[in-house]
Amino acid sequence: MRIVIAEDSAILRAGLERLLVDAGHEVIAAVPDANELLATVHSTPPDLAVIDVRMPPTFTDEGVRAAVLIRKQNPDVKVLVFSQYVEEQYASELIAENTGGFGYLLKDRVADVEDFLAAVDEVAAGGTVLDPEVVSQILVRTRKKDGLSTLSPRELEVLQLMAEGKSNAAIARILYLSAGAVEKHISSVFTKFGLTADTSDNRRILAVLTFLGA
Repeated sequence: MRIVIAEDSAILRAGLERLLVDAGHEVIAAVPDANELLATVHSTPPDLAVIDVRMPPTFTDEGVRAAVLIRKQNPDVKVLVFSQYVEEQYASELIAENTGGFGYLLKDRVADVEDFLAAVDEVAAGGTVLDPEVVSQILVRTRKKDGLSTLSPRELEVLQLMAEGKSNAAIARILYLSAGAVEKHISSVFTKFGLTADTSDNRRILAVLTFLGA
């Protein structure tokens, strides 16, 4: 696929470029700041943009704000935020805009190269990849919002794993529950959020968006 990298560290930028090229992808640009990222995406839209959160000039949230703009203005471009930092507000907004084709990974929690490349492929294919720590921090920020406060601790665990993109079978394995118990908890979440079968064909996505404070 065709990829743009936005990373202010020259060494890490070069490392990511080599890693992706060796995996068979085409890196059409590797840029150090958000302005160059947005200009590149506008002139030569890639399949995927790999973006750091903090870049020049202020090193606060330039990268993640650029990611929000890309998702709004170029919805066909998939976005993988790859950073040391979690920006809860923008992470929630990014996922709320479109549940597919987005990932948010923390650099120091990626176990190996294969995990990173697998995440790249998943996001490019339209999937969602979220580091559990990102989801946890969003939960802390949004837990007091309407609906979430009514959930039991187990229902919150199930909903958090749903937000990470886990299937019912995976949730059952992780929490050591039966498939029926997982379905029961999910059904309870839907009920507490007011998501009845006749109001939506995709209650799972709506429940995740509520969790993320969308």
